[in-house]
Amino acid sequence: MSHVFPRHTKSELPVAAGGDGAYLIDADGKRYLDCGDAAVSCLGHSNPAVIRAVQQQVEQIAFAHTGFMTSEPAEALADLLIQHAPGDLDRVYFVSGGSEATEAAIKLARQYFLEIGQPERRHVIARKQSYHGNTLGALSAGGNAWRRAQFAPMLIEMTHISACYEYAEKPEGESSFDYGQRVANELEAEILRLGPETVMAFMAEPVVGATLGAVPAVEGYFKRIREICDQYGVLLILDEVMCGMGRTGHLFACDHDGVAPDILCIAKGLGAGYQPIGAMLCTDEIYGAIRDGSGFFQHGHTYIGHPVATAAALAVVRELTEGDLPARAGRMGSKLHSALEAAFGQHPNVGDLRGRGLFRGVELVADRETKTPFDPSLGIAGKIKKAALAEGLICYPMAGTRDGRNGDHILLAPPFIINDEQIGELVSKLERSFSAVL
Repeated sequence: MSHVFPRHTKSELPVAAGGDGAYLIDADGKRYLDCGDAAVSCLGHSNPAVIRAVQQQVEQIAFAHTGFMTSEPAEALADLLIQHAPGDLDRVYFVSGGSEATEAAIKLARQYFLEIGQPERRHVIARKQSYHGNTLGALSAGGNAWRRAQFAPMLIEMTHISACYEYAEKPEGESSFDYGQRVANELEAEILRLGPETVMAFMAEPVVGATLGAVPAVEGYFKRIREICDQYGVLLILDEVMCGMGRTGHLFACDHDGVAPDILCIAKGLGAGYQPIGAMLCTDEIYGAIRDGSGFFQHGHTYIGHPVATAAALAVVRELTEGDLPARAGRMGSKLHSALEAAFGQHPNVGDLRGRGLFRGVELVADRETKTPFDPSLGIAGKIKKAALAEGLICYPMAGTRDGRNGDHILLAPPFIINDEQIGELVSKLERSFSAVL
């Protein structure tokens, strides 16, 4: 009998016993094409350079608390990230995962305004159907009703504007650009409603991951968002925890939109699963306000800047940049999209195929013409997850796409090393899974 507290108490899971490139192997020897482990394993499961970096660092020094010492891998990783980072991002704060990164971003935004003498700025605006993590601050920023519901009395008050969700929410007759500008302008309206002097930050995912299924914003949306933030002195926080680190074809996802944030959050692909790590990046202006003010960011965790975690991530980022793997993710993502289009483009229960790079979403509907979602009581996403696992495919089905309750989608996030044959395998296994359920 297991004493592990699992995510779902009524599910029996296979035991992961090995990894081989794009595959996970269970204790019975069954191989699973890994295309949905929350967009973590961007390099696959057996990268020798990253494994070697972890082994060497453990032999040298496993842990040094950042209250007393820094470490060589943390310094080198920060330098490498800033070398490639967009805009004026200049400092890196290492944490252990995505929720910690967004939590740190929210707290840094608040302290920044205290340091510069604007203590009245306290409001964070985010978007409906977003997901920023499961700590209470990050969950407060998230706009997914299902995830928030049972913890609602404990959450910090934050407000949410519309997502940029063209497939389901753009009216007929409105252009994509006009739609994007209209929903972006909701930010200005909300800032004015709250009072411009009270708003400290707007937080958004460049490509929405878990809750919407790889939904990118339309062209021009984020440029308008950036203009509004600049106009009212509001910090722009971009959450690239899931969509960043090369997955959408750029090392940093916001490069596609031609904007740079004031604070940026990364995780998942940063460590590629070899170690738990995340990071918050901020501009020199924000860092300088702390440095020249109190001198102390009133935040911290025991394992921030962990030498082994940063050594692993340093090896990962070197693999990504030296091997030009974000560009490969872009090319293979186009091939994956074409294969999905060929297999499901006319499927009666597939409403939308979307995404960027190797970050792809398949939205499932009961009626393709009307875009009507399935009745949530059918549990379509859960059934497809189970059917896919039986086929030897790990994907990321999720319910509640439309509003936290209605709607189903499949999120696909294969490793960047995926090849043409494996794309065919992915699509074939997904076809069989759909047939078994739909």
